[in-house]
Parts: sequence; structure tokens; C-alpha cells
Amino acid sequence: MKSTISIHPQGTLEWKQDRAGRATGSRAKDIVAAIKSGEAAARRDYRIQLGLERLTGMPADDFFISKEMMWGTEQEPFARMAYEERTGLIVKECGFICLTDFMAGCSVDGFIQDGGRKGVWEAKCPKSATHLGYIEADRLPPEHVPQIIHNMWASDAEFADFVSFDPRMPEHLQLFIHRVERDEKVIDEYEAELIDFLRGVDDMVIRLMKKAA
Repeated sequence: MKSTISIHPQGTLEWKQDRAGRATGSRAKDIVAAIKSGEAAARRDYRIQLGLERLTGMPADDFFISKEMMWGTEQEPFARMAYEERTGLIVKECGFICLTDFMAGCSVDGFIQDGGRKGVWEAKCPKSATHLGYIEADRLPPEHVPQIIHNMWASDAEFADFVSFDPRMPEHLQLFIHRVERDEKVIDEYEAELIDFLRGVDDMVIRLMKKAA
């Protein structure tokens, strides 16, 4: 997958502009949202948002940051250290990945190398009840599946390590790691869904541009 990597720090205005108009991993669940008939509201709203960003050249996402999200951002470096100590693998941070052949991209939490294989590192630092639920289920949380698939697709990663970290838990329960191997069938199905979604964004922008003319 051809791409360029942004040099702008995550959260800056320049980083937001890099993402504007591009389908990202954090909204992949909206791209694949489906209902029995018609278009799901989440998918429609995201399609309209990307169209608006392309027409104006400005990010339309409000990037609301809750107290829980702030906690997660603050704890991510500690999650990274805990993971590196547990696995012996090094997490390398990366800027926003802008794909060349698709109006899409992703902001991975990091990349890892394991046995010569390229992997995506995705970390969450949720509230304790959610973290405990992840440990008990011992699987990739369904709500994070689309993001993991999108980021593996966009980065050509061979696997992903999903990590949940909570320093408030007893030491042996602070870190949860679940590895997801790349499944080409799943990746291809997601790419087809994404292409259909992006085609919808393109069509909307073209219609609006013709109205303006």
C-alpha cells in the first residue's frame, strides 16, 4: 500500500488537516455500520462529514475529549512501557499515514517487529470495569475490530497486538494483550466496503460541486 507519513504531532491543527476528508481507523466502525434497509445513520453522518471536509478543506470533527479519553492519553506511555517489559518488543511511534491510492489513512499507536514480521500496536486505557471485561472475555473486543482491521489494511501489517492497560488494577491484572493475525479474506471484504463508502463520498461531493457551478 503506497503512503506518506505526516510529521505533525497527533492532536495539532496540522494533524487534523492531514486527516480531513480521509476515512480513518477511529471511524471504521461507522463505515461498516449497517441496518436492514437503507444507510445506517452513523455511516451517513460520517460520509457527510468527510464530504464537508473535502469541500471546505477544514476538519469538521469536533474532537471532543472526555475525562476518560484524557486519562487514556496520559496512560498510553505507561502502557507502552508495560508492554515492552512484558514482551521484549519495542513499540515505534508513527505519524498519520496518508494513503496514496485511497482517500483514507490511519493513526496507529505504534508499530512492532516480531520475528521479522510487521505488526500494529493498538492500546486502550479504559475505565477499570471495561478493562476487567476485556480480560475475562480474552478476545479482541468487538467494538475495536473495525479499527484493527482498518489499520492492518492501511499499514500492510501482518498482525496487530491489542493492548488494554489499567495501573489501578492489581499488578498481575494491569496489562491485557491479545494478538490478531491478518486474515486476507477479512481485509478484502473490508476494502470492498471502504471503497463503496468512499465512492459515496465522491458522488456527494461531485453533486454539490455541480450545484455550485
